[in-house]
Amino acid sequence: MFRFANPQYFYMLIIVFAVWAIFIYGEYKRKRNLAKFGISSVIEPLMPEVSKYRPRFKFFLQQLVLIILIFVLARPQMGAKVETVKSEGVELEIVLDVSNSMNAKDVSPTRLDNAKMILSKLVDELDNDKIGLIVFAGDAYTQIPITSDFISTKMVLSTINTGIVPSQGTSIGRAIDMASNSFTPDAATEKAIILITDAENHEDDAVSSAKAIAEQNIKVHVIGVGSTNGAPIPIGNSKNNFIKDKEGNVVTTRLNEELGKEIAKAGNGIYVTANNSNNAFKTIVSEIRKMKGSDVETKIYSEYDEQYGILAILAFIIMLLESFILTGKSKFTKRINFFTD
Repeated sequence: MFRFANPQYFYMLIIVFAVWAIFIYGEYKRKRNLAKFGISSVIEPLMPEVSKYRPRFKFFLQQLVLIILIFVLARPQMGAKVETVKSEGVELEIVLDVSNSMNAKDVSPTRLDNAKMILSKLVDELDNDKIGLIVFAGDAYTQIPITSDFISTKMVLSTINTGIVPSQGTSIGRAIDMASNSFTPDAATEKAIILITDAENHEDDAVSSAKAIAEQNIKVHVIGVGSTNGAPIPIGNSKNNFIKDKEGNVVTTRLNEELGKEIAKAGNGIYVTANNSNNAFKTIVSEIRKMKGSDVETKIYSEYDEQYGILAILAFIIMLLESFILTGKSKFTKRINFFTD
């Protein structure tokens, strides 16, 4: 495997092209100025010590050295050793509640923003694992299929908001069912669902869904977001305008810890409450590290042989040769003349 460790140095070749352009223009100007004094065939015998080809040859050698030195800076390398590395990874499906109640601010800055911060830190802890993301409210939608592209995952995660799902509600069971069907068929890899919600379920039987998933050896961990005291649900970005019921009363949303714990128990997982500390994050990471991943063999080039040494020696030899070539003729070099002029 051949590569350049610092390919950005090839931009310096632009300097070489610029110098060539200046040299060619200088030669053109020199010939024009010389033509003002007469015909070149008449003038040249009057300047026996002036060489026509030596300066050009020296310039060519100098430019060749410059090009070689640029290649030296780019550090050509050849793969010398191939290693087979075994790594273990697990699969995680994140199921994130994006119903309007997640805009409540009983957890700073909001329930949803708090959940996104936990997930972002969780992604940073992953290594050889795979992750997927499903959002739900009145229905469930896959945002990220199971993947090991953590950079794209964090980018998508940052754009999630409560308006991403058109139908409101809280279909936890439907989201869990979708997550269970989103894993790869690799039976050797341990899998888990991480459900992040305020657990205000109004649509289906989430406990039965979690129990069915557990029978497939897939655990369901639950992170409850919010407080049991509750908080009003803001309308949009308003600070003083909240969602009201039919009677005109402000609706208060509360964390349903009881349901969250039931889902986790049925899914053979754990339940933890998210707050403004790192407890939820640390607990979930601890559970993930207990999981046993499947072995994945990856072949990598672990060492590279530097190849620039040969180029550096070649540049030195050319520079040495160029230093012995004079721009003009002399009585000491007339006897050893490689040029016809």
